[in-house]
Amino acid sequence: MDCRFTSTNLSIPHKLSTSKSHKLPTSLLGCCKAQSKQESSSTATSTQPQPQSTTTPYKIRFQTLQACTLGISRYPDFEYNAEGGIGTATGEKLATTGEELLVNFDIESLYIPALTGATTRFLGSPLPPFLKIEIAPEDFRGCINSESGMVELEFKAKFRFSIGSLYKAPPLVVKTTLTSEESKGLIRSGKGKRMDGEGRCRLVGVATVDPVNDLLLDSFLGLPTECIADLNAQISVNS
Repeated sequence: MDCRFTSTNLSIPHKLSTSKSHKLPTSLLGCCKAQSKQESSSTATSTQPQPQSTTTPYKIRFQTLQACTLGISRYPDFEYNAEGGIGTATGEKLATTGEELLVNFDIESLYIPALTGATTRFLGSPLPPFLKIEIAPEDFRGCINSESGMVELEFKAKFRFSIGSLYKAPPLVVKTTLTSEESKGLIRSGKGKRMDGEGRCRLVGVATVDPVNDLLLDSFLGLPTECIADLNAQISVNS
């Protein structure tokens, strides 16, 4: 991708077994437990009663800010300025808890800035010209607890690497839970921060990235491996 990587004398990262997958701690699943049950009810019959939501819709606004990082495998993290990223969602408050909102973002209007020389630095230097990593969201939903500030959002996106018109790699599919708590993998981990009074928070998520059947990208990144996102964000909720 860039000669700067080679100058660091980094060896090919350790590959992960495709039979292994990391799992979020049980404490992280409590907030979105009800939402997960709702998603699975379309394909399987549940013996437990489903949570009831109120009819009053809420409007949620999600913004990504500066001072974010993205990392893959054992390489140093990218310094990522995600300012300008924005998304809107509708939410329903669970009647059983009173403070948990189930939210579902509009993918068509969800925007996350691409990684370019203008937004991203690696080892202190901007990404080289023509190198671009576009982020195409496919799913973004989860729950927000307005009382505790806890956030858990399931995120799925395709990351598209390109070097001008010379090279376009198959997309990397990333699926993770962005959480205000702690996310742990086999080689990557991070800890988020709950929403404050202004809705500011840090959301982290570790994901396993599978091979894409591209010799160059698979070898360079050592796929399968893990990636991590550490996003500085702000969330506003209005009834």
